[in-house]
Amino acid sequence: MNFRTLALAAALVVPAAALADHTYQVTGPVVSSTADSITVKKGSENWEIARGDDKTEVKPGDKVTITYTMTAKKVEAKESGSTKKAKK
Repeated sequence: MNFRTLALAAALVVPAAALADHTYQVTGPVVSSTADSITVKKGSENWEIARGDDKTEVKPGDKVTITYTMTAKKVEAKESGSTKKAKK
């Protein structure tokens, strides 16, 4: 494979990777688990993560690492308060 072909392939892959969802991880012991969510203890806080398609069976006390994304479901735009109204 020559250098130009490799450079072209890399140029096509990098933008696709940049558009992918950012993923995050949380690791800790399971506090509770339901069909819809898993609660994990991180430090002194409990993190509740909604479950997607992965229905891995876990029980309280199991140490887990959960990979998740943050996705906006709805965005409401409001006027910024910095616009001045014209005086009459």
